[in-house]
Amino acid sequence: MFRFAHSEYLYGLLLIPALILFFWYLIRNRRRLLERFSHRELIAKLAPERSSAKLTLKYSLIILTLVLLILGLANPQIGTKYEEVKQTGIDVFILLDVSLSMNAEDIRPNRLQKAKHSIASLIQRLRGDRIGLIVFSGNAYVQFPLTTDYAAANLLLNAVSLNSVPQPGTAIGEAITTAVRSFKEDAKTQKVIVIITDGEDHEGDLNEAIKEATEKNISIYTIGLGSPSGVPIPVNTGMGQNPYKTDGYGNIVLTRLDEQTLQLIAQEGKGKYYRGSNTENELDQIYSELSKLEKTEFGTVKITDYEDRFYFLLIPALLLLIGEFFISEKKSPIVNNFLKKLGIH
Repeated sequence: MFRFAHSEYLYGLLLIPALILFFWYLIRNRRRLLERFSHRELIAKLAPERSSAKLTLKYSLIILTLVLLILGLANPQIGTKYEEVKQTGIDVFILLDVSLSMNAEDIRPNRLQKAKHSIASLIQRLRGDRIGLIVFSGNAYVQFPLTTDYAAANLLLNAVSLNSVPQPGTAIGEAITTAVRSFKEDAKTQKVIVIITDGEDHEGDLNEAIKEATEKNISIYTIGLGSPSGVPIPVNTGMGQNPYKTDGYGNIVLTRLDEQTLQLIAQEGKGKYYRGSNTENELDQIYSELSKLEKTEFGTVKITDYEDRFYFLLIPALLLLIGEFFISEKKSPIVNNFLKKLGIH
């Protein structure tokens, strides 16, 4: 197996054609300036030791040195060893509410940002478990499927916002159904759904969605974010307008945590309900409980050990650079004959 450890450096090779054109221009311009001064035959008599071929050689060595340096910086590596590592763990789908009510600031900085911070913290703790994320509002969408690529998961999590789902509402039932159907049925892993929401204005048939999950031995945990007493919802408005969401009569709309619904979901889903707060990380508490579940093998990963080979390029580059420094522009019969055979004059 062969690869470049830092393939981004290979973009430097795009500079080589421009450098070749630049050196060609220098040689051509130098020749033109000399011919303005005198005829080519007279120049040959006035400077009999001058060799244009050796100047071309010096420029060629500089270009070749730069190519080798770029390839060396990209660090070519050769795979020397294959090893199969068993993957064991559980499968967890997190269902994240991104409706407008999640912009409420009864949990700092707001409900959505607190939820995203908790999910990011959970991802950092994962060791072999697969995690997926579904965002929902009026509809539900898979933000990323079950994966052990935690770096990619974090990247996609950061992209989540209140605009991730354009349809308004809180379709918890649809989100549960989407998660159930996104699990791999042939995988014999323990499967868990964690719902993070304020639970308000839920839509769809919750009972049918929960029943489908429990029939497939999928546990459902819920985390409720917000205040049961209700708080206003900040909205982005222009200057002079009300900074909070209002109804058709101009009254400020309050968003309340619906604990009763979330407790019912957790109870029927054979999981637990957790009340979100500013100080605790409820997802960590859930994961600590899930860690007690039996881990199941769900695949193997082939790992290859790679050895660096950059020195095979950097050493010749250094030698060529030293050689270019000691090459003069005076004629050398041996070098000139060699260059003539190569068609370089």
